Amino acid sequence: MATIEWRSPASEMAVRQFEVAAERLNLDGNVAIRLKRPDRAMIVSVPTRMDDGRVQVFTGYRVQHNDVLGPFKGGIRYHPDVNLGEVSALAMWMTWKCSLVGLPFGGAKGGVACDPMRLSRNELQGMTRRYTAEILNFIGPDVDVPAPDMGTNEQVMAWVMDTYSQHKGHAVAEIVTGKPVEIGGTLGRKEATGRGLVYSIMEAAKHLGVDLSRCTAAVQGFGNVGSVATKELASVGVKVIAVSDRTGGFYDPKGLPVERILEYAAKNPELSGCPFGAPISNTDLLELNCDILVPAALGMQITGENAGRLKCRILAEGANGPTTLEADDIIKEQDIFVIPDILANAGGVIVSYFEWVQDLQNFFWTEEEVNKRLREILTRAFHEVLDISERDKVGMRLAALMLGVSRVARAMLWRGLYA
Repeated sequence: MATIEWRSPASEMAVRQFEVAAERLNLDGNVAIRLKRPDRAMIVSVPTRMDDGRVQVFTGYRVQHNDVLGPFKGGIRYHPDVNLGEVSALAMWMTWKCSLVGLPFGGAKGGVACDPMRLSRNELQGMTRRYTAEILNFIGPDVDVPAPDMGTNEQVMAWVMDTYSQHKGHAVAEIVTGKPVEIGGTLGRKEATGRGLVYSIMEAAKHLGVDLSRCTAAVQGFGNVGSVATKELASVGVKVIAVSDRTGGFYDPKGLPVERILEYAAKNPELSGCPFGAPISNTDLLELNCDILVPAALGMQITGENAGRLKCRILAEGANGPTTLEADDIIKEQDIFVIPDILANAGGVIVSYFEWVQDLQNFFWTEEEVNKRLREILTRAFHEVLDISERDKVGMRLAALMLGVSRVARAMLWRGLYA
């Protein structure tokens, strides 16, 4: 990703993380140079009829990083800052994430540069359907299976599925995951990322000898991941002292009323105006004195500038790439246990895999089965990463990357180069 079109802070961070892991693994140079770039990347124009009659052209992306282990898999993100470099980084991280937890998928990611909060339902549907049509020839149940990400949800996935199905002439439920249960979605998918994050926190607490019922937590980001993580943390006895979204946050050292905040969030698109706790900025939330810090919003929130002021014991990364390389170096010197993003937030893609399998078989599981299998996979992956961390005396992030990258590299060496 050295050429200018790939360049972004996120892509440079993802490539540098890979280079550190590759060097530690003494990775084959030919494999390493191939894995620095995606297999293919698309930039598409997405003309959309707005409610006032004018046509607005949005820019859409789909990047497919590597499919040596199986079909591409990755979310679709709607956010004003979506660009090729960011999507390329997210696709690379998806490759390592799927490999790390043992899924037969490769990494991909997509997105449209837009603010979904400013679009009407009609505009959002029109944009989604046209974006799907533009990438139609590059996705498929055996090729590339999208899913929800920041700014998208089960309704957006339903529109993607329907658009693809209309072009094929029959229902193709397995084209996308994160759908409503009524059209082939799986029980437990909506909660999977936040729930999986808490499963990882529970394993970390056991390892550290920490009693969660005596812990406090702060959660940055109150979208699907952050809100579910907040609910799940409260359910295991953690006192949640702060939550936030893009409009700011709320803090109460005695503990926030989680159920009432969730009720407020269900009725309001933003937390601003929430009557619980004292207002706090997203920046200040990260520096609160707490046992568990969950950055579950945008990437690059923990930087070289603020990393030295973190006061948590466990840093559980719900967002993708929330911690910069400079911050990582500082955190290594502190007594902070990091659960890296490619492990901590892998619950979403794990249950997406379950959904894909169920759609292919037309045989569906109970939510209890889904959650049981999710916990088994995440627990196994957590301890595999922990073993590498302790054996090789490296941090949890590097250990996770080493495991994910090594599995992809071995598969590439077995398959060879078609040229």
